[in-house]
Amino acid sequence: MATSPAASDAYERMGMRVQKIINSPTAQKAKAALIFRLPDEPMDDWERLLEEIDENDNVTLAYRDDGGVQIFWVVPKED
Repeated sequence: MATSPAASDAYERMGMRVQKIINSPTAQKAKAALIFRLPDEPMDDWERLLEEIDENDNVTLAYRDDGGVQIFWVVPKED
């Protein structure tokens, strides 16, 4: 199924927004971040983004009752 340019733009904007949250110094220090879908972000894009995040090794998603998603990650030790 082809996505329209507007849909992919929305997905990319959402991805960049979430990436900024994950890359913030606070989140990096805690190895955790709390993300929420914004009202204007399509639900299917949100679910796709969460699936892509969840595919990463060493990443755990915890779905909260308030609609937020807590992301936890582990940085593997170098041998």
